[in-house]
Amino acid sequence: MDSNQADHITLERILKQESGKLISVLTRIFGSHNLELAEDVVQDTLVKAMEQWNDKVPENPTAWLFVVAKNKVLDVIRQQKRTYEFAKDITLLLESEYTLHPTLNELLDESEIKDDQLRMMFACCHPELSEEAQVTLILKTLCGFSTAEIARAYLSSEETITKRLYRTRQLFREGKIQFEIPAEEDLPQRLEAILTTVYLIFNEGYNSTHHSDLIRQDLVEDAMFLIKMLSEHPVTNHPKVLALMALMCFHAARIPGRLDENGNILLLKQQNRHLWNQELIWFGKGCLDAAAEGGELSRYHLEAGIAYEHSNAETYDMIDWDNIVYLYNLLYQLYPSPIVALNRAIAIGETEGARAGLEAIEDIPDKDALKEFYLFPATLGEFYKQLGQADIARTHLEEALSLTQSEVEKSLLRSKIAQLSAD
Repeated sequence: MDSNQADHITLERILKQESGKLISVLTRIFGSHNLELAEDVVQDTLVKAMEQWNDKVPENPTAWLFVVAKNKVLDVIRQQKRTYEFAKDITLLLESEYTLHPTLNELLDESEIKDDQLRMMFACCHPELSEEAQVTLILKTLCGFSTAEIARAYLSSEETITKRLYRTRQLFREGKIQFEIPAEEDLPQRLEAILTTVYLIFNEGYNSTHHSDLIRQDLVEDAMFLIKMLSEHPVTNHPKVLALMALMCFHAARIPGRLDENGNILLLKQQNRHLWNQELIWFGKGCLDAAAEGGELSRYHLEAGIAYEHSNAETYDMIDWDNIVYLYNLLYQLYPSPIVALNRAIAIGETEGARAGLEAIEDIPDKDALKEFYLFPATLGEFYKQLGQADIARTHLEEALSLTQSEVEKSLLRSKIAQLSAD
């Protein structure tokens, strides 16, 4: 990568992150029913930045963008105040020239911006919206993804994403989604929806099911940005937020060792642990310790504990699989699901051998729900391979091959099948 390409990527990242701040603030000013107006003003601001930053990015790009956006907001309010109805609680303040500037200056204050970003996260993950609409909207508004980028990330068409965004914005136009931080009694449920969405984005980045690349670093970074924002805000600095941050840190730290130089998957046992980001692991450990002080035990606490055991061991042979099985037992007891049960069976296979792992799989009560999940037959194939039953192993691995869309995962499965023939 030459310096021009690096500068372009840096510029793109700045504009994406700042666009999320700007849309949040402008939605606060214009009202959630005018979300599209806020997006249009931000788009005009970013276009101007791209035109004028061609030669050099200003020393304080955030300040530059906010000054330009503020001037555009002033133009819109002065020209359209009889056409648009802005945010109800500040409309009167926006109508008078005496109060217009002070009001905008107050709303553009750094502390207010953080509150507005949080309000936008709650709006994006409103219960009126489907899970896929929540992910799409958060990528569009807070992470600055274009429609084409969202379509590529989730192997969909731009037309589909455009229609999904139109339907979502319709709910905003109709005033069904408020731009607010929920009341205390509603906060836990609404926060859970945000965490689910952030974790979905992270998982798609960490192990992409919709893209030719196994790892989508842009999605990982955006999910980390969102969880950091939540962890730093006093309203959402909850133990389960810190636990999810710890979990994402442990996974993200291992990314540099997950692929070989040709882009092939390296299994945990094969990975060079010296490539892992130790600073991120220790930061995650600090988050997990802080999360443990809250008197709350969420699924993120338990998953982070499991991920820490993987990350903390100096070698693969030093992993404490007994403790991992214990944590999976607790996780399944509190949050039972077929996928948790499958992962628990894999851990049992590590401690007690392949036969015990197969028995744990056989005991999964609702394992039919895993029939379309490639990791289910892939795990069966691996256990039968360890037991020396090559024909059965091959059947399961070929089934797994037919279920995954990821070329990188297919390559791994093909190499395992070829190894069976060689043995």
